[in-house]
Amino acid sequence: MPRVESTPRRLPLSWRRAFVQRHTRLTDVPGVLGVRLHLAVSVEDVWSAIEEAVGTDGEPIPFWAFAWAGGLALSRWLQEHPAEVAGRTVLDVGTGSGLVAIVAAQAGAERVSAVDIDPFAEAAVGLNARANRVRLAYSTRDLLDDPPPAVDVLLAADTWYEGPVAERFMPWLRASAAAGVRVLIGDPGRKYLPDPVDAGLVELARYDVRTTTTLEDREVVEARVFEVF
Repeated sequence: MPRVESTPRRLPLSWRRAFVQRHTRLTDVPGVLGVRLHLAVSVEDVWSAIEEAVGTDGEPIPFWAFAWAGGLALSRWLQEHPAEVAGRTVLDVGTGSGLVAIVAAQAGAERVSAVDIDPFAEAAVGLNARANRVRLAYSTRDLLDDPPPAVDVLLAADTWYEGPVAERFMPWLRASAAAGVRVLIGDPGRKYLPDPVDAGLVELARYDVRTTTTLEDREVVEARVFEVF
């Protein structure tokens, strides 16, 4: 694939889709029945390929190229409790590969919107939705300064990797819960996830999950599902 001197956001969606297909393979998601995603083998390889292709350094981690622990746990919980989203409007924030959004759609949600500010995630989510025969609306908008969304259920997984983002996420999630939105999150105990008691999180389940990323320090990770109050 030729080098393109541009920013990721300005690259045509068709180009980004071709990039995702070139650097991933369609793979069954471990522990999540009936879902296949375009996943990468190596973080370093796909990350380097992005920077080389767009001609810049310091691009964000390609979260969209892997099935992360929090998303795996939340997806398994939704598969076990499909009535929690069936017939409802659902928003998946920081969707990455689109895994949780896809599972919500498969569970019978009336409408599922996936949001991620990474331009490559848009391409990955489109390909993954097509591979799993579901429809997802998509937005690259940063919602964290907006009022609570007008949806029934808000999903967020693996959003506590970095301090600045984590500091914005939790107040927005709590405001959404206070506005009557059901807020469900999945996380394997990342550094920036606040103490569950202090943050008003009620644990719903915990799972041992096998992630597809080489960034974890162990093969099997324990991840939990919470409801935000």
